[in-house]
Amino acid sequence: MTQWRSLAERMVREQIKARGVRSEAVLEAMGSVPRHLFLDEALRESAWIDSPLPIGEDQTISQPYMVARMTELLSPARGESVLEIGTGSGYQAAVLSAMGAKVTSLERIASLADRARKRLDGLGFDVRVIWSDGSPENRPGGPFDGVIVTAAAPELDEWWSEVLFPGGRLVVPLSVVSGGQRIFLRKKTAAGEYEDTWHDYCRFVPLLKGRMEKGSGG
Repeated sequence: MTQWRSLAERMVREQIKARGVRSEAVLEAMGSVPRHLFLDEALRESAWIDSPLPIGEDQTISQPYMVARMTELLSPARGESVLEIGTGSGYQAAVLSAMGAKVTSLERIASLADRARKRLDGLGFDVRVIWSDGSPENRPGGPFDGVIVTAAAPELDEWWSEVLFPGGRLVVPLSVVSGGQRIFLRKKTAAGEYEDTWHDYCRFVPLLKGRMEKGSGG
């Protein structure tokens, strides 16, 4: 796909900027990452549509707008440390890395972690991928400037907030009482208190516990 940059620019213009994402850093990163290379070859022609797509193991690469929106809410500055919960294809981590963030990403399915690690390394993105479901025995201690969760959480996990530096941000698709999910943003103040806000409704695959050596093949 030799014309991917023009397709990426169109995606940014029509799917992301047109829907209200204004961060120039986010828009630039979204236009610079070759999204098609984070998909199996059979799906690469669909890489630029405004939709999640399957990546195997019953997981998906997120809709471009949602990646951009969550990244804008996280607002990582160059050189800041970010922890991602749910590597998946590695695309979200690549966008964060393209913005200059120092990314550590956790993936519970070993096959996805291995593929994402090789893909990110091959494309020159400096991302540390760890086979982990976030359990205490296999997660990094932090602290981090940002934490981003890329699957739907039934509730907040306390350690996501605990590993934030003062001034840090947490972004997570969180299940809500009315049904479905909304993007939840938590900011940790210099005093260690939390400022919470709700944002877009969304739909993500569920966040699950337990490391898997082999996926389900879905």
